[in-house]
Amino acid sequence: MTDGREFLRLPDLASRTLGGGVPYANDELFAPRENLITPGPAVFDTEDFGHKGKVYDGWETRRRREPGHDHAIVRLGAPGIVRGVVVDTAWFRGNYPPFASVEATGVEGYPSPDELAAAEWRTIVARSPLQGDTANPFPVTAGERFTHVRLSIHPDGGVARFRVHGDVVPDPRLLPSTFDLAALVNGGRIHDCSDMFYSSPVNLILPGQARTMGEGWENARRRDDGNDHVTFALAAPGVVAIAELDTSRFVGNAPGWASLRGIDARTAAPDDPQAWAELLPRTRLQPDTPHRFRLAAGDVVTHVRMDVYPDGGLSRVRLHGALPPDERRELGLRWFHALPGTQAREVLAPLVGAERAGGLVSDRPFAGFADLPDALRAALG
Repeated sequence: MTDGREFLRLPDLASRTLGGGVPYANDELFAPRENLITPGPAVFDTEDFGHKGKVYDGWETRRRREPGHDHAIVRLGAPGIVRGVVVDTAWFRGNYPPFASVEATGVEGYPSPDELAAAEWRTIVARSPLQGDTANPFPVTAGERFTHVRLSIHPDGGVARFRVHGDVVPDPRLLPSTFDLAALVNGGRIHDCSDMFYSSPVNLILPGQARTMGEGWENARRRDDGNDHVTFALAAPGVVAIAELDTSRFVGNAPGWASLRGIDARTAAPDDPQAWAELLPRTRLQPDTPHRFRLAAGDVVTHVRMDVYPDGGLSRVRLHGALPPDERRELGLRWFHALPGTQAREVLAPLVGAERAGGLVSDRPFAGFADLPDALRAALG
């Protein structure tokens, strides 16, 4: 995919699955705003009518009779750098908005709708035409870490789904000393996968438990002598201490065995089999069972490869571990550099005073963690 839509491979930061929400919309007369972030495609029933008219699986506003436009604010379940958005008008044919625009902001804490309305918003998608009954993609090049996005439709109409694809940037102040290094909400991601015939390996690193096999990773049945595998890129280089391999819901489709290997891809070649260190030897798995394994003390790794034998699916994989002090500091520095100016000043003002905060934000980027104010370094651990 080289047409500017590579971002579609990235996770949807706004998804309800990650904890996203829609705290405000100025109008939702025909269909509620929360539908915007529902996982999965919109559905349509030609005979489903209510007392307000046709029922749509999306967000739909009334017909405007005055100047202006409608908008909805989406809280990202996993704040991060937005690489692209999709304004999906599925099933909206005569009532879709002719234009849309998107803004974004980064704020501290859990603001109310009124506080969000007063925030400093940056346009990341200028007013652009939409097609009806279409997933309309728009790449984004802002490069900052955002916590909320605002979808504006001009002047009114219906949108089925709103996807916000990007890279998760976790808040290092909220990460405990030991955490799941593979979790999507912590910045982990899928690096590669041998097969995803039935469902995506991204499901393995989602929050919560899978309710069905479809919410896990399931590959096709192998008819050769090989095996299937998934490689996880960790949130940051770290030492993995405990692995959870959960086959819950997979009764007849679980792997027979699994193994784990790790590599520091900064110093070793991933295509060299000898460069991978064993973390968990080939170990028998049981169907429909959460397994927990303590791993042998190992070195820092950036990637972990799980091999399943010969095939089969899992619902979740957790790789609990810790970051060495220098890696944790680097994570904190990247986070601070990615903050929008307004939020960066919010972070610094209680630590160094409002006047000095403005100057420090203007001085970004800093050469290293040691150049940050003492109080910020302490807050970042």
